Amino acid sequence: VQLVESGGGLVQPGGSLRLSCAASGFTFSSYAMSWYRQTPGKERELVAHITQTGISTNYAGSVKGRFTISRDNAENTVYLQMNSLKPEDTAVYYCSTVVRATGYWGQGTQVTVSS
Repeated sequence: VQLVESGGGLVQPGGSLRLSCAASGFTFSSYAMSWYRQTPGKERELVAHITQTGISTNYAGSVKGRFTISRDNAENTVYLQMNSLKPEDTAVYYCSTVVRATGYWGQGTQVTVSS
């Protein structure tokens, strides 16, 4: 299983970014996917979750209405569209999945929201 995130960067408050996570090594369409984030000294926080077909999604309260998780099962990719970004969204963002009871993580992508 390999997960590779991309799309992070520096953005001003109120701006937008779209993160991507390219998955390989497993049957992507059969597994739910999640985005997490982590800042130094804090535990990793679940940001968004999407089911195998994409019909059902869930969000942390702090991002609900601003972030949208989606997936393209033909491209084996999960996305996180982040709008109205705030300085407190600054973190390393990770995509994750659980395949046959084993959790997998990407290497993370840094998102910095600052003027």
